[in-house]
Amino acid sequence: MHSPKLTRAWFAVTALVALTGLVVQVIVTAGDTGGRFTTVAGRVANLFCFFTIDSNLLVIATSALVAFGAARGVLFRVLWLDALAGIIVTGIVYQVALAGLHDLHGLAFFADTMLHKVTPILFVLGWLLAGPRVAFTWRTVWWSLAYPLTWLAFTLPRGALTGFYPYPFVDAAALGYGQVALNCVFIGLFFTALGAGAFLYDRRFAH
Repeated sequence: MHSPKLTRAWFAVTALVALTGLVVQVIVTAGDTGGRFTTVAGRVANLFCFFTIDSNLLVIATSALVAFGAARGVLFRVLWLDALAGIIVTGIVYQVALAGLHDLHGLAFFADTMLHKVTPILFVLGWLLAGPRVAFTWRTVWWSLAYPLTWLAFTLPRGALTGFYPYPFVDAAALGYGQVALNCVFIGLFFTALGAGAFLYDRRFAH
């Protein structure tokens, strides 16, 4: 994919797909009265505590910047790497640990498919085929770790206070903090490896 216009079109579609999945998920969540949170505002606010949702938001933002030709600067590079590593983690962890935990139908199934499958595939393929190229440095890789660390620093104390954990593998009440810490270390190492791999892949196009 060497055409800048085609690249921008690809990521415009990616942003639209992720946004569609997110909007449908918000609608589904707002109408789901069977969970812990009893108000629409509480349910929707809680939705944005999920790593999947946050990673899709990063995909929407960075893909839109590429689509509008505004993909530049240090902050963009960090957010782009966060979006890339985050959406890969989203897709793989979902398939390995989360798929099949819930029997989804209708709009819920549609949103789940868009956020966990279609968006990761589109975004990763777009990056592999089109870039942006030569965007990453080792400093970018280290700064990108602020995203998962911040998510954990928010999620674990919040879970202790509310009793709600967004994923089974961070449920300290059920697993204990030792097991959760080990799970987080493994995912953190995977996130770091993805960032380093993206950096090394982009270096191939430096000359």
